[in-house]
Amino acid sequence: MSEAVALLPEWLRHQHWFTGGRTGSLGVRPVAATLLHDGEPRVWHLLAEVTHDDGVDVYQMPLSVHSQRSDRLDHVHLGHTHDGHVYDALHDKEATAILLDHFADDAPRVDGLRFHVKADVKVPYGEPSLVLPGEHHNTSLAYGDAALLKVFRRVHPGLNPDVELHEALSEAGCTLVAPLLGWIDGDWSDGDDDGTVSGSLAMLRGFLTTASDGWALATASVRDLYAEGDLHADEVGGDFAAESYRLGMATARVHETLAEVLPTGTMATSDLHTLADAMTGRLENAVAAVPELEPFAAGLRAHYDVLRERHDPVTVQRIHGSYHLGQVLRTVLGWKLIDFEGELMAPVAERRAMHSPVRDVAQMLRSFDYAARHLLVADHPPEDPAHDQLAYRAQEWSQRNGEAFCNGYASASQLDPRDEPDLLAAYETDTAVYEVVFEARRRPSWLPIPLAAVERLAQPR
Repeated sequence: MSEAVALLPEWLRHQHWFTGGRTGSLGVRPVAATLLHDGEPRVWHLLAEVTHDDGVDVYQMPLSVHSQRSDRLDHVHLGHTHDGHVYDALHDKEATAILLDHFADDAPRVDGLRFHVKADVKVPYGEPSLVLPGEHHNTSLAYGDAALLKVFRRVHPGLNPDVELHEALSEAGCTLVAPLLGWIDGDWSDGDDDGTVSGSLAMLRGFLTTASDGWALATASVRDLYAEGDLHADEVGGDFAAESYRLGMATARVHETLAEVLPTGTMATSDLHTLADAMTGRLENAVAAVPELEPFAAGLRAHYDVLRERHDPVTVQRIHGSYHLGQVLRTVLGWKLIDFEGELMAPVAERRAMHSPVRDVAQMLRSFDYAARHLLVADHPPEDPAHDQLAYRAQEWSQRNGEAFCNGYASASQLDPRDEPDLLAAYETDTAVYEVVFEARRRPSWLPIPLAAVERLAQPR
């Protein structure tokens, strides 16, 4: 196993789910290694502590070892050891079949790993797996059209909110999420005190057939709008407002169910001060990292100051936590919400914290703005004669769909998020500030999108 571990640092640098950077030194130390299959291929379940320039994280990296090199797995070949050729097991259909088989009641028990199956569900044993493209932080496997296994790459002690909220919603009979079929949790050594910690490793849920990505549908609507000359958003055949309305309804119903089956609470005046202080701190850090924010800082800070002046308590509950058009799927049965992990770079305790549902609404409003403007920054720079007209129409599309979403939400809930304008503005501002830092670091060509929002939000109300 030590030879295989030595192959990991170079391989890790090239994995899209690895957050430790492409340069700098990497140290890899196994914290749990379990042999799932001692045959051909040999399958190891590996958890390793990875030390990088930005800190220390634990990653989940199942490996398969074949005695002969496999052409079909060349794209995930880590290298060769005296035991054989080492591969990323999640791309190896033989290895993933073995992994799924461990959910069976009669499967051999393995130390340090626990496979849980919900009662009265059918696990698709024998179905070949397919790695789904587009996952940025985890690896998801489709087993036919029956189940999806989401393997958390970066793992933390404790219950992953994706498992927790899917289970709560499934138990409540909520049909707006895929049903939870099972999950895996496990133990690994804690480097701080030489003890053992436990946490969620993977989640098995129903596969959503006929599903279309919300981002793809929304941006197709924007593309239609841009192609239609002088027509307004409500005059174009690809108008998305009806879908936004239905998405708002689905969001409200999920929030309502979460409030029914999980604890709720209130943010008192002191809690609102703490929230405003946290938002202000993030703004100050963002201004230091992205100087373009400085001219707008005072106007943005004003939204947080309003929260400090509020005396009415705010109802809080469990929410999605990282809500955008890429986290929803449209099926023939309507909208489905996915990926309840929250903000992946935040600690699990923070991701499991209660917030106002208005926060999810604010994040979706920002996603509508992104959908409306991403083609603008890609294809129509400010010097383009068509830029100003298209920018106006992008804003019109964003406003129309944001209003439709809120209308749908209000129709299915006792809460109209627009009745909380101060809270909505503060959450939207906090999200836009986060986006500015993200784009400046990762995708500078998209920085004009959140900067335009920041400029708008900084205006006196």
